[in-house]
Amino acid sequence: MFAPRTAPWPLVALFTAGYLPPYLLPTTVGRLDTGLALTTTQAGAVGSALLLSSATAGFLLASRVQRFGARALARFGLALAVLGYGAASLTTAVPAVVAGAVVGGFGSGTATTVAATLIAALGVPPREGARAPGNDPHRASTLGLLSVSALAGAVYLTVPHLGRAHGLPLAAIALTALAVWPLTGRLPGGRAPGGRATPAAGHGTGTTVTLPRRRSGLVLAVAVLCWSLAQNSLWGVSGRIGLTQAHLGDAALGAVLAAALGAGLVGVLVAGALGPRLGRAMPIGAGTVVIAGCIALTASATTPTTFAAGEIAWNTLYPVVLSYLIGLAASLDPRGRWAVLVGSASSLGTAAGPLTGTALSAQAGYPVMGLVLGAGLLLVAAPMTAVALHTGGRPLLPGAIRRRGGTPAALVAAATGTPSGAVPEVGATEQPVVEIAVDTPAVAVRRAYDTAGPRQAAATPGSGTG
Repeated sequence: MFAPRTAPWPLVALFTAGYLPPYLLPTTVGRLDTGLALTTTQAGAVGSALLLSSATAGFLLASRVQRFGARALARFGLALAVLGYGAASLTTAVPAVVAGAVVGGFGSGTATTVAATLIAALGVPPREGARAPGNDPHRASTLGLLSVSALAGAVYLTVPHLGRAHGLPLAAIALTALAVWPLTGRLPGGRAPGGRATPAAGHGTGTTVTLPRRRSGLVLAVAVLCWSLAQNSLWGVSGRIGLTQAHLGDAALGAVLAAALGAGLVGVLVAGALGPRLGRAMPIGAGTVVIAGCIALTASATTPTTFAAGEIAWNTLYPVVLSYLIGLAASLDPRGRWAVLVGSASSLGTAAGPLTGTALSAQAGYPVMGLVLGAGLLLVAAPMTAVALHTGGRPLLPGAIRRRGGTPAALVAAATGTPSGAVPEVGATEQPVVEIAVDTPAVAVRRAYDTAGPRQAAATPGSGTG
């Protein structure tokens, strides 16, 4: 799909364009609140409608990327994003803003769907053999999170100095989609006859292949939905907490949010450096527990220092756990369908976040809202960790070398009677795969098999030479 030893930059750019709207949610909702004279709950509802449209695109297109072709579908999504967000940024009529946000949200969701499908496909080698260096789903998703965090941080630093217009964050999303458009030419394109994907578009042979690991996938999708709901319930009202409860100014709040996203860059770099060394269970489970504490701290903050500390710590860990969740979803199905469905479930939780956060805070206050969200995260940490363990997220045991995408070599050795000395210890240099030429003519072997039968041919290897 992409050249070995090179980062799939068109895919990273598409990932960035699709994920940018949720990252800009606080400033988008906050500016709808002030720029259009909407109530906090109404502004949250508009943000939820945008993200719900994005989630809908994922559910509708999860199994259709290969049918329509990744390149055509990505361009369609980016075009909708440019038109929808661009129109919403240029008008002050509330119905038009809502319609533009919904259209743009569907475009963002389409771009995210294509990106998630292709990222999952990176884990499947184009032919039998080892995965091409650099074609790593975890690495691609980490680069995507790094890119979107950096871009969102730049927007948070820039937008406060350009005025209070509601359309500035929406215009930033539209311009990002427009800038990514030329890069789609390097994505896999076209579809094979009969609706089957071309070899470049995927590694399956159609869209009718049974969805694997259904129980694990469903549990993960529901848990990730709740996980995202808790995260974005706070993220959607973070701006209001900083302004009204922590007594920050508009510029200071933008600086704190930018610093938080900058800390997220550090978290993404750490996740990329660690890769699969710790497995997936520990980063997902332990990371979610710590995030729960950070959310409770941020929601109860009454000083700028406390608010900044909670926000920065939370945003440092959030992309780390998210990158492992993306990798876990991608590992459930190499065709990328679970990656898209779990991502859409996450978008659904993200969509309900602003409305949930504003409703909870209006009824019970920000501190109680933080406690409720933290408790919810503690509950969903268990099933997500269980799925990670069940699908191979355990760290390596002494004396075991895990094959790429398969069973630990120690277990294979135990099952086949291989001597223990044949299994290298952890840390041993990985041996290269070498092709061994076989001198026996294939025709002769086939003739021996056909004439003598499989059992006799196996018992008399030389029978095919006469």
